[in-house]
Amino acid sequence: MSPSAILEHRRREPFQPFRIVLSDGTSYEVTAPEWVMVTAMDIVVATGPTVRGVPERLVCFDPTRVSAIEPKRPEWREHADTDRRVTH
Repeated sequence: MSPSAILEHRRREPFQPFRIVLSDGTSYEVTAPEWVMVTAMDIVVATGPTVRGVPERLVCFDPTRVSAIEPKRPEWREHADTDRRVTH
């Protein structure tokens, strides 16, 4: 997926949480715009439980690995561990 498509989701106002799904089925929930950084070569997502609003870690991947962007689902837990496998 193009970095500009991901940026479009990040820049929406008001911000709407979304999930980035990679080609291997891994997904990352983006619950705030500051939790994702987009460059031409990399996407960086802050993940994991937070301590006083500070995420546990960062994951970095190539934008070409993104297979889908999904809107937030009601069953998502806010600031849950976002590094999960999606089963289809």
